[in-house]
Amino acid sequence: MVTTLSEAQQIPRFQSVAYRLVNDFPYFAKRCLKVRPKAGGLVPFRLNNVQMIVHRRLEEQKRDKKKVRALILKARQPGVSTYVEGRFFHQVINQRGVGAYILTHIQDATDTIFGMTKRFHEYMPAAIQPVTKSANAKQLWFSELDSGIEVSTAGAKGAGRGTTIQYFHGSEVAHWTNASEHMAGVMQAVPKADGTEVILESTANGVEGLFYDMCMDALSGKSDYQLIFVPWFDHEEYQSQPPEGWKPHEELAEYGQMYQLPPERLFWMYNKNREVAIAHSRDPEKISWIFRQEYPATIAEAFQSADHDSFIRPELVLRARKAQLEDQSAFPLILGVDTARGGGAKTHIVDRRGRCAGHLVDEAIDTEDTMEIVGRLTRLMERHHPDAVFIDCTNNPAIYDRMRELGHKTVHAVNFGSGAYSSTRYANKRAEMAGACAEWFEEGADIPDSDEWQADLCATGYSEDSLGRLKLEAKPLVVKRVKRTLDRADALWTTFAEPVRLTADKERARPRVRKANSGYSARRFWRFGG
Repeated sequence: MVTTLSEAQQIPRFQSVAYRLVNDFPYFAKRCLKVRPKAGGLVPFRLNNVQMIVHRRLEEQKRDKKKVRALILKARQPGVSTYVEGRFFHQVINQRGVGAYILTHIQDATDTIFGMTKRFHEYMPAAIQPVTKSANAKQLWFSELDSGIEVSTAGAKGAGRGTTIQYFHGSEVAHWTNASEHMAGVMQAVPKADGTEVILESTANGVEGLFYDMCMDALSGKSDYQLIFVPWFDHEEYQSQPPEGWKPHEELAEYGQMYQLPPERLFWMYNKNREVAIAHSRDPEKISWIFRQEYPATIAEAFQSADHDSFIRPELVLRARKAQLEDQSAFPLILGVDTARGGGAKTHIVDRRGRCAGHLVDEAIDTEDTMEIVGRLTRLMERHHPDAVFIDCTNNPAIYDRMRELGHKTVHAVNFGSGAYSSTRYANKRAEMAGACAEWFEEGADIPDSDEWQADLCATGYSEDSLGRLKLEAKPLVVKRVKRTLDRADALWTTFAEPVRLTADKERARPRVRKANSGYSARRFWRFGG
């Protein structure tokens, strides 16, 4: 008697179809599973665009690492939970002696997800439908396979302890009660064996908690988890036809241009933004932080605090990530060095040349040994021959002092707390450098296409002091809020500390036509270093 699809592969007439049903989940889902769409009824489970993106990423990790460890950061209702449930149901009915465990944030979500699982079983083709041993409100177990699925709700007591499971799905992890305790129990229950899968998915819930910390670790390569993020506009349902003659307001039009959104997606966004803005007593003609958090376009937007406005707008950073500007070799090469101040920070070095930054040097030095940092910086200077090197000396002048002792004349000290040249516009040097950097992004920049760059650059908020001058959010407060050290952003800001000209040798070698057509004004020279 054939009891699993994998066994059906051994029967000749079933080989081709059964092989795909076992090994191709999208194929299996479309032919064997039923889902309930928002409009009601039952339809075949055809994976949408977001689900296919997630599927490809998980399968790639499974192929490369032999197991799955994934964090999925999502917008609202793209069908990620449905996908994971279908994926695990497919795994369980094709193996003997395996278990899947699903943990959600509230009881209603538990009931919904388990109802989905039971629907998969109830409406699948009878020829391959496994026989149940037990089916209740929390468990669906298959007798002939000795495999099954169990669900629970994250409560006061840690879940998942005292059992062994091969597949774990954590739903809306950012909203769990006692999340750390639950994860500790789960990770004891899931062996570190090939073929096991842990998939944690959630909308964001600010810049704190287990899910945020795990995402930041994954983003910086500190864990075995991969971070999968899909922006809201990759979900095909999020669009609607605008009325004839409709035009987006200025901020919305700029957003649409930045992300190359068609009118249908922009009009859907307009209506959804109005809906959430009015519900929270916000201006419906401005893009609300609530919309950005619930329907993020970037990871940085998803993880933001209530009412947090980034000093450097996320759209400008994303545009710079996608830019490919012309050769900038005629401009001075500048290195910015943000020195570590303890608390987990690293010394970070970033290059900037004209409108490009981070493509030559983007180096974190995880040590407090002054001589090691000096040695690394010296080697970088010997390799790239920068025209100027600006070193943050706000709390630690030792690196600058040693570099000067070694005879490096292009090295300059920067104190973030010192007075600004334009003291009527900026509260201090830090705000002035950040202001120059923001203008640099406004007029067009080119940086690495990196979520880490985006998160660092968009973390800092701003306000005005009593004299109406730009004042940045204090760095210790930003670090506490976002749990990132932001060393890369500070290093980039440092490259805007002073105007820089090419060294004499480079100036003599520069083509004269470039000088004649450069259009160097004092303002341009100040902002862009050349």
